[in-house]
Amino acid sequence: MIHHTMIVAFDSPIPESALRQYLKEFEELVMGSGLVESFAAQHHIRVPGDDHAPLAVASAVLQLRLADIDALDAAFTMPGAVDLIKRWQGRHPYKAIWVNHEPLA
Repeated sequence: MIHHTMIVAFDSPIPESALRQYLKEFEELVMGSGLVESFAAQHHIRVPGDDHAPLAVASAVLQLRLADIDALDAAFTMPGAVDLIKRWQGRHPYKAIWVNHEPLA
């Protein structure tokens, strides 16, 4: 089992409703692909220390669980992913970083 954990940071604050919509569309895309076993996402909990973040402040964290490396490789080319990214980048630019790892616990 492999986890793909993403941290998404929108360049500017976006409305709560827009963030919920982004996460919903992302979940529908990945779960509809047949490659992802589970999906979880949470909004970032802002604290005063975020003002001193060295790179960016997260908007949300997303985690996909996949069966193996082959499923993870295929997830990077799933149909619809490029369209979703371009559409959201056009509305609300963002950056994403990720880590691929075995379960933490």
